[in-house]
Amino acid sequence: MTMRIIEGFILRDVLGQATIVGEGVGQIDFNKLITLNDSAAYLWQSVEDKEFDVQTLANLLVDKYGIDQDTALTDAKAIANKWIEIGVVNL
Repeated sequence: MTMRIIEGFILRDVLGQATIVGEGVGQIDFNKLITLNDSAAYLWQSVEDKEFDVQTLANLLVDKYGIDQDTALTDAKAIANKWIEIGVVNL
């Protein structure tokens, strides 16, 4: 299943914390700030403006952190599901 970050969601530095904010008319009803840890921020930046899937996220984690594929896949599924749940990616 491929997904893409919804246009208008931007990763910003807010007081030293990587934070997803909604910018523009399309995100006018989005009244949340979502903070990301370093790994999630790395993934976000790596897939901005691209289609991606869970395996893409897992591969990025393996490449960056040298973790095993199973752990990376578990972590990638968790972050993808969270992004879907909060509505910042399209399927």
